[in-house]
Order: sequence, then C-alpha cells, then structure tokens
Amino acid sequence: MGEMRTPEQELSRFRGRLVVAGVVGVICFLLLVARFVYLQVVRYDYYATRAEDNRISLVPIVPNRGVIMDSNGTVLARNYSAYTLEVTPSKVPDLEATIEELSKLVDIQPKDRRRLKKLMEETKSFESLPLRNRLTDEEVARFVAQRYRFPGVELKARLFRDYPLGNFASHVLGYIGRITDRDLARIEENDDSANYRGTNYIGKSGLEKSYERELHGQTGFEEVEVDSGGRALRALRRIPATPGNNLILSMDLKLQEVAEKAFGNRRGSLVAIEPGTGAVLAMVSVPTFDPNLFVDGISPQDWEDLNNSPNHPMINRALNGAYPPGSTFKPFMALAALANGKRVASQAYPDPGYFEFGGHRFRDDVPGGHGAVDLPRSIAVSCDTYYYRLANDMGIDMIASYMGQFGFGSRSGIDLDGESSGILPSPEWKRRRFKRPEQQKWFGGETISIGIGQGYNAYTPLQLAHATATLASGGVMYRPHLVRYIVDARDGTKRPVAAQPIKQIPIKPEHLEAVRRGMIMVNKPGGTGASVFASAPYVVAGKTGTAQVFSLKGGKYQAGRVAERLRDHALYIAFAPADKPTIALAILVENGGFGATSAAPIARQVLDYYLLGKLPGAPAPELKSVEQAAADGHAPGEEPHGD
Repeated sequence: MGEMRTPEQELSRFRGRLVVAGVVGVICFLLLVARFVYLQVVRYDYYATRAEDNRISLVPIVPNRGVIMDSNGTVLARNYSAYTLEVTPSKVPDLEATIEELSKLVDIQPKDRRRLKKLMEETKSFESLPLRNRLTDEEVARFVAQRYRFPGVELKARLFRDYPLGNFASHVLGYIGRITDRDLARIEENDDSANYRGTNYIGKSGLEKSYERELHGQTGFEEVEVDSGGRALRALRRIPATPGNNLILSMDLKLQEVAEKAFGNRRGSLVAIEPGTGAVLAMVSVPTFDPNLFVDGISPQDWEDLNNSPNHPMINRALNGAYPPGSTFKPFMALAALANGKRVASQAYPDPGYFEFGGHRFRDDVPGGHGAVDLPRSIAVSCDTYYYRLANDMGIDMIASYMGQFGFGSRSGIDLDGESSGILPSPEWKRRRFKRPEQQKWFGGETISIGIGQGYNAYTPLQLAHATATLASGGVMYRPHLVRYIVDARDGTKRPVAAQPIKQIPIKPEHLEAVRRGMIMVNKPGGTGASVFASAPYVVAGKTGTAQVFSLKGGKYQAGRVAERLRDHALYIAFAPADKPTIALAILVENGGFGATSAAPIARQVLDYYLLGKLPGAPAPELKSVEQAAADGHAPGEEPHGD
C-alpha cells in the first residue's frame, strides 16, 4: 500500500510549485522587458534606420546614352524608348508554363526563348531578364490587364540603341551588348558600380566601347515609399540622371559612303586622314555588319552566320588586318636611302630586269628591265631591281630603324580599342618570334624581299595611312583620332579633341621633294597609276602596290589559274593636292590583283568627292571573272608581279 499524503502536505507541494512557476514567470517577464528595452532603447537608432530603409526604396534612373554624329551633324547612333517584358527566373515557379501562358497575350518567338535561355546561362537567376523587347501598345494593354496572373514577370520601359544607317561605318561605331560578368569585373575595378545600377548594356566595340565613359552618362536615383509588399506608394525625392555626352566625329558621312560603295562586292579597307591634324576622315572595312543585330541580344543563328562567314565581316580590317605593303613601301625606302646617304636622287642605276644575290635571281616585273633608273623614276615605274639593290646596300637594321620612325610595326594610338601593331621585321624580332636557333638566324636574302614590301612585312591599312599622312605633312606625325568634338549633355558646349603631335621626323626638304616628285610621276604618263588619274584636275602624289599572298616558288603568276583567295592583294597610297595636302589615304583590296586596276580607281572616286564634291556616276566595278583574270599574266619569279 502506498504512502498516504495528508491535505496539508498536498497544499504545501502545490504552493511550492506555484512559487517556482511564479519565479519562472517573473524571470521570463524580466527577460522580455530587457529585450524590449534593448530593442527599443539601446538599438533604437539601428532598427529605426532599417525600418526607414524598408519603407524607402532607391530606384536607379538610367541615363540617356550619348548620340554619335558625323562631322555635319548627321546622327549615326541614337536612342529610343520601348516597353520590355522581363522575367526574374527565381520568382517564377514554373518558367516554361509561364512563358506558354504569356505567349497567349504577347507574341513570343522561338528566338526570344533561345535568347532568354542564353541569358540565364550567363547571369544570375535573381536578375531581371528580357523575354520580349519592343512590345506594341496592344500587347502592353493585354499584359497589364492580366498582370496579376504572372508573379516574377514585369513590364519595364527601357532605352534601346538604334543605328539608323544599318551597316554603314559599323566597324567605326561598334555596338553595345548586355553586361557580362567580365564587364562587371571591369566596372568594379574602375570603382564605377554605382553608376551602372539599373544599366543592362555597355559598349562592346568601336567608339561605343572606347568612349563608354563619355557616352554612358551619370545614373540618377528616385526615393520611393513602398508598402510591405514592395509596391510603390509615392515618390519622396528624385535625383535626375545626367545624359551621356554626344560625340561629333571628324568622319564625313558622304565621303564614307562614297568610299564604301567604291569597293563594290570586294573585301578590303580604306583609311583617309587629314595630314595636318590626324583627324580620320573615313575608315572603311568591308564587308560590314549591322550593329542593330546586337541591340536586343543577337540570335545564335545571326551570330553563327557572322562568325562562320568566309568574308569575316566582324573583323575591322583597317585596325586589325595585317598585310604586306608591297610597292607602297618604296617611297619610304627611298626616303630612308636619302636620309642615310645611301642614294642621291639624281643618280641612276641600271636595271637588267633582275638582281643576283647568293646564287638566287630576284626578278623585276619587266623581264628586260627599265633601263637606267634614278630615285624618282624608281617610284614612278615601281622598279623592283632598284629596291633589291637598295635593301642590300642599307641592311636590315638600317631599314627597321628608319621605318620604325613612321609608325610601322607599332600602334598609332587611335581612339579605338584593339589596334594591331603589325610586324616590322628585324633580326631582333625574328629572335623573339621563333624558338629554334636555326629559325632565329637572319638571312641576307630576307632583307632583299623586305626592300620591296614583301617578306615578313605586315602592316595594317591604318598604319599605312598614318605613315602616308606623316610623309604628306613633312614629317610631323599626329595621333589619328575619329572624334572631333565631345558635346557636354548639360549645357551643349563643345570640347574639341585637339590635334596631338606625336613627334617630328627630321626630313630634309630636298629629300621630301625628290620622293614627292616620284609619287607625282606615278600618276603621270609612264607611271603605274597614269590611266586612273589621266583627267584629274588636281595633282596627286601616289604609289600603287601589289602584295603577294603566297609563294610561287619560281613559277609564273596567272590570276586565272589561282584560287581567288590566293590572288595578290591590291594597294594604293596617296596624298592630295600634292603641294598642299589636305587628305592622305591608304587602300587595300584583298585578292584584288594590281593596285593600279583595283585600288587606285577607289582612290580616284574618294579624291574626286573630297576635293571636287563630285559623286561617282557609275557603279563600282565588280571582281574580274576567272576568264578575264586569266588574261592578266605576270613576269615569273617569287616577288610581286607589277603594280
């Protein structure tokens, strides 16, 4: 039998429990009071600020991107606003089902789905991504009426870039694209993250990239009071965005158009520079591409078409294409010879049609030779033998040293990103270029080829135009630039991009005159460019060039028997008027054959318009057929085959 408890014992035990419960209750109450005091008194400022932050949302105001115009004020790149349907993947329970439902309200194409998928792979799931851009007013109305059905889907007003002239000057203008992780890293490195809040696009190439800081502007902010669901109630304060600055280029729209059309269906490049300032008047790289393709995010098919095209339209040939200069190198070789005392302008040398060196016969384009040739005539008739002998007399070190002064083998510093440096060959360059000792040795025969612009020589059309402009200005070298003015978006003031002299190359007037005379003779009777400029009412100093693409190994060159992509490149350099130059240019036509028949006619159209305001009256010539090209024979030999 268990122990019997008296009522007094039960009461005592109950009172004990009651006391314990009361003590625990008091302790809990004191703890609550302490916590209350801590939160309401000690941490009041902190939580008051947090509450205010939750009540107020900072909404970035994306600035208008700056406009790009040509020298006459014609707009080449501008902005327009439109509505975008955007999705935040992390807030959408079933993305595929949501898109299917949305497609009943808004026209969503397969390319839109593919672009969204690509963006999801490249960005974080909590970011808002465009599903459809540029909705119509009717589509906007349909979605707004059904918005409550689509959590995580928003309608946003966005600014879009527009290139109204399409493919025109696309390599100069460049394009914008969606900001990637690499772009974000660069933005953070420049401590510019705050200025890109709310911005989805950034310059990717051309002027859009190199002048990004000027074009982007300053992001503004709006303080908005929101409810617990994050919905805006009212605006409290607004700091407006500052639009990006506008760019006015030195490039002339009509001159650029004349130059681009002059190429017809051919591949190549043209760069025209103002010798006295370095201002770029035209920069052509053909074929071109449409930068509007990138505005909404380029489709995989369009991207594949551009990248896999055998014509490589995405490459800026003026800036990145490195080609042998061919005979356009000869005026600079002549100047080097005069400056270093290796030649006297009036001294004539016999040309038997070849030059013997090391048991090898380097041939001229004229089998019987040009007879006695002095320096000006060597330029006019493009005598290879004269420059074979000259290169041997000068030696590679002297050639490389002098040519380097004209910018060959180094970047010009133009206000575009991605410029190639080209190749100015020398023994030092060869030691760096090759790994095996037997490859690093410089041979005398290589110097002979260098003298006529062949061998390892490889320069961009921009470098060739830059050197020609320096020659035209009497040795004053200016940094090439495409932007003439930066226009302040706030007050409209123009900030000029001043001409920047890089250096003065010491050239004696009599030496310059001898080379100039030879270049003028190029376009006179007996010269290689005479037929093109026969009726020109102005005097042009020029030089034709033909650059070999592959070695003939002693065989005879016949264009009709060579694949089109293996035919010679055609080149032409010029400045005009010859006595007081206002324009200098370099032209390259890939696989165009003779410089006199392919490149010089383009120069004539450009110079006619620039100097006379004359527009070409006939369409640009097309590439010759294989049958026509077969009639164009060349003299045998490994060297270039005439200009």
